[in-house]
Amino acid sequence: MSEQPFLTDIATLRARARQHIEDGAITEGYQADRDTVVKLLNDALATEIVCTLRYRRHYFTAHGQNAEGVAAEFLEHSKEEQEHADHIAARIAQLKGSPNFNNEGLLTRSHAEYVEGDSLASMIREDLVAERIAIDSYREIIDYLRDKDPTTRRMLEEVLAKEEEHAEDLASLLQGVQGQGAKG
Repeated sequence: MSEQPFLTDIATLRARARQHIEDGAITEGYQADRDTVVKLLNDALATEIVCTLRYRRHYFTAHGQNAEGVAAEFLEHSKEEQEHADHIAARIAQLKGSPNFNNEGLLTRSHAEYVEGDSLASMIREDLVAERIAIDSYREIIDYLRDKDPTTRRMLEEVLAKEEEHAEDLASLLQGVQGQGAKG
């Protein structure tokens, strides 16, 4: 009985690995359109940067009843959005793309908007809207990638899970803040 541990014979794998070594992790088996993936990731990077900045502003400008706890949540989300941006930028570089940190056009590349909000409730609401936008856009990108780029897909699935967690946190905060307003 002959066992076949590889779909491709070892000699072929070794020969392929020596071709185009300057492409690093991107081998002949990479199935996605790299330019499209880099563009999608740069748009996601812009989204994460905008969200980081908006959350950071909300952290510093939150005021009123319950502001301290809500501001702490804004700061935590800001840090997590920055981590997402870092992971996305690293993947863009790994795909031999150029992470676009240029502030010119940042808002047009971002899926989310930068809305400041003038009250604690409006800040929470705008952050929740942005999270919902990110959730839908990440789902679409993940669906596009499917099996063509499993590494990027898995990274974005992790980001998506965190964005869903953020949305749930914000929905709870919004209910709490709106409930406080009804009592007052």
